[in-house]
Amino acid sequence: MRITVFGAAGNAGSRVVAEALARGHEVTAVVRDPARHAEPHRGATHRSGDAGDPDHVAELAAGQDVVVDATRPAPGREADHAAVIRSLLTGLARTPGVRLLVIGGASSLTVPGTDGTLAIDDPRYIPEAWRPIAEASTAQYEALRTADTPVDWTYLSPPALFEPGTRTGTFRLGKDELLVAPDGTSSLSMEDAAVALMDEAENPRHHRGRFTAGY
Repeated sequence: MRITVFGAAGNAGSRVVAEALARGHEVTAVVRDPARHAEPHRGATHRSGDAGDPDHVAELAAGQDVVVDATRPAPGREADHAAVIRSLLTGLARTPGVRLLVIGGASSLTVPGTDGTLAIDDPRYIPEAWRPIAEASTAQYEALRTADTPVDWTYLSPPALFEPGTRTGTFRLGKDELLVAPDGTSSLSMEDAAVALMDEAENPRHHRGRFTAGY
């Protein structure tokens, strides 16, 4: 499978690249500024490009099977999250047959046992300090969910705590509800998120929809 990863130098994106390469896929790792990333992924093709530019998206998606959006806006530029989704959809509409997989946020998941409270409104899972990026992730998902587009997309909502960690390959899958462990925590390593995303790339189950993964 031929896979392009936007945001390949980020915490989540770099793990997606590593997981895809380990599975034998051909990976194009895309970063906005190559000068800032001195350690390229061995085995990947490295390109510079901007997911916020539909022309770049179309160029880097040509001939590929899957495009992964693992980008994350810089602090103060949270509005870019939804704008990037719209750019990706515009660019990918020019490359029929290329799927879009997005690593999003937990904010729009409902919290179990709360009659539909969103995670963004529950400080147990999303504290006030995280609200700007949580709001941006909600806008990102809504931009994707409501788009009139021919692009076949899938949105992965990780749980509340999403950090670098260990690849276990063992986690639960869900759809629109936050996955919470018996101790009340909601977490997943970025390594296992990459596993879940590549499982979806290889065996598509969530066309034009969202899923979540967690311990």
